Amino acid sequence: MTSVLKNIWVAAGDGDLARVQHLVEVEGLSPNAPDPHTYTPMHAAASYGHLDLLEYLVSHGGNVNVTDEDGDTPLYTVENVETATWLVQHGATVERQNSEGISPAEHLDEDFPDVASYLRSLSTTATTNTVSNDAMVPTIPVGPQPSQHAQEAASALLTENLLARASDIVARAEAEGRDPEAELREVVGEAVIAGVRAGYGFAEDVGVGQQTPNGHDARATRQGDSSTNRR
Repeated sequence: MTSVLKNIWVAAGDGDLARVQHLVEVEGLSPNAPDPHTYTPMHAAASYGHLDLLEYLVSHGGNVNVTDEDGDTPLYTVENVETATWLVQHGATVERQNSEGISPAEHLDEDFPDVASYLRSLSTTATTNTVSNDAMVPTIPVGPQPSQHAQEAASALLTENLLARASDIVARAEAEGRDPEAELREVVGEAVIAGVRAGYGFAEDVGVGQQTPNGHDARATRQGDSSTNRR
């Protein structure tokens, strides 16, 4: 009889799964429904470490990051590492602050230092992983880029040379009665390497031969200016 009279917040705190199921499925109450103090069934179940109830509530729309009037989520109410771990694994936010600017770890520091340490270890791990990943990303120097016209001209030249060599190989192979495939592959591979080298060459040559608005070579103009300055 007593169980039937429990409201959803008391039932969640008591771990009374049957009563909570009745209130959610029959009476239509939400797992995130706040009491007059904005305390929710999610907060109550987390506070007392009822993982089976948390599983049920989440499966019926319970939000692991639902907040009360102070901005506290269920993570602020936990009293053991097991419950904290469960909440984190189901999406609870560790790096957050309530309306007073206090994080879950800071809130739990005094009464449940082991839980606070666990939450801080997650923050440290995330920061370390971020730094490690950033350190692994190589810095690629970006130099001056060749003009579109120069790239197209070089590409056309490489293609022309490749076709000429390929035609010559096929003609000789036919005359000699052999398969030209191996030799053609070799030529294509050489052409690819040549293209890559040409790309690097462009980057080194950018600026050489560029002209000023007066039509003079930019490098020559700079050299002339330097000579004038020395005089």
